[in-house]
Amino acid sequence: MQNISVTVIRKLLQAELVSGSEHWLVKHAIYYNRHDLTQKNSLLFVNRSETINWEEIDKKGPSLVISDKPLQELKQALANTTVLRVKSTLQAYWKFIEYYRGLFDIPVVALTGTCGKTTTKEMIKHIASKDWNVQASISSKNEPRQSLPYLIGIDQTTKAAVFELGLGNTGNIKHQCMIYQPTIGIITNIGVHHLDGCKNLEGYIKAKSEIVEGISPDGTLIINADDENTKKVPLQLFKGKIITIGVHGKADYKASNIQFTNNGMQFTLQVSNEKYTVFVPGYGEHQVYNALAAIAAIKEMGLSIHQAISRLKTFKPMARHLEFSTGIGESTIVDDTWTNNPTSVEAALKVLDTIGKDKKIILILGDIKRLGLFEEKYHREIGSMVAERNIDTLITIGKRAEHIAAQAKKDGTNAKVHIFQEVKGILEILKPKLDKDTIVLIKGPMSSKSMIEFANKLKAQ
Repeated sequence: MQNISVTVIRKLLQAELVSGSEHWLVKHAIYYNRHDLTQKNSLLFVNRSETINWEEIDKKGPSLVISDKPLQELKQALANTTVLRVKSTLQAYWKFIEYYRGLFDIPVVALTGTCGKTTTKEMIKHIASKDWNVQASISSKNEPRQSLPYLIGIDQTTKAAVFELGLGNTGNIKHQCMIYQPTIGIITNIGVHHLDGCKNLEGYIKAKSEIVEGISPDGTLIINADDENTKKVPLQLFKGKIITIGVHGKADYKASNIQFTNNGMQFTLQVSNEKYTVFVPGYGEHQVYNALAAIAAIKEMGLSIHQAISRLKTFKPMARHLEFSTGIGESTIVDDTWTNNPTSVEAALKVLDTIGKDKKIILILGDIKRLGLFEEKYHREIGSMVAERNIDTLITIGKRAEHIAAQAKKDGTNAKVHIFQEVKGILEILKPKLDKDTIVLIKGPMSSKSMIEFANKLKAQ
């Protein structure tokens, strides 16, 4: 965080100094009881309804409490705590965020989408970090409550920022954009997820569309021209620049001649009249889309396409994102236990269509969560996708995933189908099948520790 004096904050918020000194610097900011208080010189926004542990706050002092609590309650502060009373904590919070974000004239990228957010974000960070100090969200930790800590991670040394936007409910993306105020927005794709919070697919598309109005008026929006649901995002009121990426149709950044090569994908990128040869580590057409979005963003951030392509070669694919390993019996284990939704399942199956030719394919598929009233529908659609393919063995784990097995059988799959509620007992079925000609795809949600552990067992030599 860029250091700010308490005096500046008091004047900014037009606050009343209740107690303590204002002649010191704030070096960190949190919302009390949403974030942990771990550092000295912290600013704490405290809601009227919160119970304050004054001793805890004072131990980390000097501390600055900003609150709209009654004056008598705020006068209970201890000697190492400065208290500023405001008319509204919420209004003070947003005024501070607007002020803090306004201190920095840097490219800020915000990403949303059903799949590819984290990988694309990490690609952008990897490419830009060679030249710049880049602030970025951590892994897939993209909940709205993380937004304030991520924002204040920007300081005077930061040259660019890239943040993943989490979506659990309508309004989440709008909230995060109000904090980050992105100059560049990316929608990787829109599949099906979080229907419990957004009610249906239309609601989910609408929630994803919130990023459009969240981008600065003279900013840039990067979208997937091939994605059918993204085509439903209303763009009429967007005043900024729109860049399209694609493989199958017209696009500003278009990939062609896509090939599976050793440990990754190679393709030809065309931008205007220029053509480039690109290699991106990691398998699958979806990885090509991730690379296209990253390259387009990097160019908009002020670096060159050549720099992006050169540095992309050294990108390390993320763990448990279609991660290939040698497993028991010299089998190939494809660990895709990072996230689980219909779009990512289809992407994984498409990778196997190429990599798995002339191989014995075993699928281990877990429950897909957060599909609301549409759980059975989308699990059954996956069952139909499985039935279309030459699969040796299908193993499902969990109550929801039973619909995958049921539909695959109904559609006439030739696979041997096994239904489990947990991983116990699966290894006994698998071991006799595992040899150098076998590929096992294990796909489940990151919340399933048992499936993650089971994938590690399969990879153990």
